[in-house]
Amino acid sequence: MNMKKLRASKFGRLVARVLGEETGAVMMEYVIIAVLIAAAVAVGAWYFGRSVNNEFRVASHAVVGDDTQANTQQTAAQGKVAGQDEAARTTQKAKLVTDNEDAADL
Repeated sequence: MNMKKLRASKFGRLVARVLGEETGAVMMEYVIIAVLIAAAVAVGAWYFGRSVNNEFRVASHAVVGDDTQANTQQTAAQGKVAGQDEAARTTQKAKLVTDNEDAADL
């Protein structure tokens, strides 16, 4: 149905007033969704950027046949990941100890 005809009648104006105007609201919802997607992509690129960059570096060395450099790069990356995992475990253990001490105080 043509919206201009509907708004020309009293009933149409009443319906439009009750339901409200939502032409701008729909666009704002799309903008919010786009911003959330962009933020998720930026966080993903920041979080995984170094490891993806390193894997491409290892792959490029392996493709050209420089196996020793590829192995060196891969070993260095695994060492960094192991260090990060250990740091995360240490932080988690410290939090558990703190939580247990807080529970014991109760």
